Amino acid sequence: MVKVSIGIPIYNVGRYLRECLNSIMNQTFKDFEVIMVDDGSTDDSFMICQEYVARDNRFKLFHQENKGLAGARNTCLKHMKGEYITWVDSDDKVEPNYLERLLEVQAETQADFVNGYNYGFKDGVIYYYDYTYISPNLDKLERTPKEMFLGTLAGKDIVLWGTLAKRKLYRGVYCAQGKNHEDNGTKFKLYFRANKVVILPEQLYGYRVEREGSIMTDKFSSKTLEKKLKEYNDTFFNVENFVYYMEITQSKDVVDKVHQQYLGHLYNLSKGNLTGSDEEKFEHYTVNYRSRRERRLG
Repeated sequence: MVKVSIGIPIYNVGRYLRECLNSIMNQTFKDFEVIMVDDGSTDDSFMICQEYVARDNRFKLFHQENKGLAGARNTCLKHMKGEYITWVDSDDKVEPNYLERLLEVQAETQADFVNGYNYGFKDGVIYYYDYTYISPNLDKLERTPKEMFLGTLAGKDIVLWGTLAKRKLYRGVYCAQGKNHEDNGTKFKLYFRANKVVILPEQLYGYRVEREGSIMTDKFSSKTLEKKLKEYNDTFFNVENFVYYMEITQSKDVVDKVHQQYLGHLYNLSKGNLTGSDEEKFEHYTVNYRSRRERRLG
């Protein structure tokens, strides 16, 4: 059995893809497979992937009609055979010792899930972050599943990339297709299936800083309101669904934090200058949320 499966969902990233795949090919730890899923790209991404398949038999390529990021992740999971699973976004990159360090920490601690950290980069500039607030000496730390869950509600450690998990944690786990931020509704499940979670505040993963035109960097406007409302609704869907069927999360403090998070999203939206149909859209989402909240807490 191969030691690590690396999942890479791919869609129209030809401009950045070689940098990503080269960083994986140059890993100091060699016992891995790369599961690339081309999600219906219309640029040269698929052809670039074929180059790496021809060069290195550890790289495996699958093509499908566009299903979105969650659909591509699910296809990756179907083909992964490694003892451990990690994810790399196709426009990001990893340090040469990325796999080596995550596996070292796993072996030292016998963790089921290791959560690594990242630096940012854009246009040749690297942005290193100060993680001493997590660990003054940047030492690895053990966290309980509940601590990690509550942290994600505050926007911490919510992504799948940059992590290492035993493959058994993913059994029966699928990402919700058609939802924004599908990592939110997946990572929670992994935390609660793990006997031990360890965080490693070393910057081993390079995250490409948002580009102009991204929904994450666009200023608030009527044009983006509906997308933002859907994002918040999908985030709540992911978290609320998980709270509903995981018995360990039925404690009132967890449920309250879920609703506080969503109320915060709605409050931030309400500060925008909404008029006319935008006000109606916002009111619809607010009323719908209140109704759901009353059913949950009532």
